[in-house]
Amino acid sequence: MITGASSGIGAAAARLFVEHGAAVVVTARRHEQLASVVKEIEVRGGRALAVPGDIRRGEDVERVVDAAVERFGRLDAAFNNAGQAVPGGDLHEMSDDDYDTVMDVNVRGVWNCMRHQIRAMLDTGGGAIVNTASVAGLIATGVGAPYVAAKHAVIGLTKAAAAQYGDRGIRVNALAVGSTLTEMMESVVEQMPGVEQTFFARAVQKRFAAPVEVAQAALWLCADASSFVTGATIPVDGGTLAV
Repeated sequence: MITGASSGIGAAAARLFVEHGAAVVVTARRHEQLASVVKEIEVRGGRALAVPGDIRRGEDVERVVDAAVERFGRLDAAFNNAGQAVPGGDLHEMSDDDYDTVMDVNVRGVWNCMRHQIRAMLDTGGGAIVNTASVAGLIATGVGAPYVAAKHAVIGLTKAAAAQYGDRGIRVNALAVGSTLTEMMESVVEQMPGVEQTFFARAVQKRFAAPVEVAQAALWLCADASSFVTGATIPVDGGTLAV
């Protein structure tokens, strides 16, 4: 199961997981884009199912998990990638709506996903969950304070779940993702020429990540190759946290 899969990192992950033999259930709010990702996978001979939904709603998440189990028999892995930010600014000038939007998608969304995913995984002996956090989950990066708080919370949820379910066969990890060239980032760069240099200044490699580079880390954390890794937050950030 992959959330936020209509574009960017989530769509790249869907393609990559299928290339490595997985069947994927993808979800996002944008129905047409989600269907396009599934069609592309099926044309290449892969197995994929689109179940549109909003991770802020527990009933939507439950429906996605149930669809995965019904179609494919079990849920072995989940990549909780969906997230949202609002424009940064001084904390005292931000609104309640700014705070609520960021916390609902990034924290409540992950909370909803893990609750239903873990229930399904317990029924079949375990699984692996990867949550998309951010370098902003470990340091204050200059983005809006609610986003920094939300991504810190994602890491906290990851650690708590890893501690609770490690002896029941479920591993839970997070990715501290750096600046990635998603559709959203492309829009920012187009609207603000030269802004990419601000992002590059934070990273040793002086470039954006491609979405598939983040997806590759998620794939590893969902695979048996990382069987002794749980409760970890893995930086995929071009060296941002190294300096």
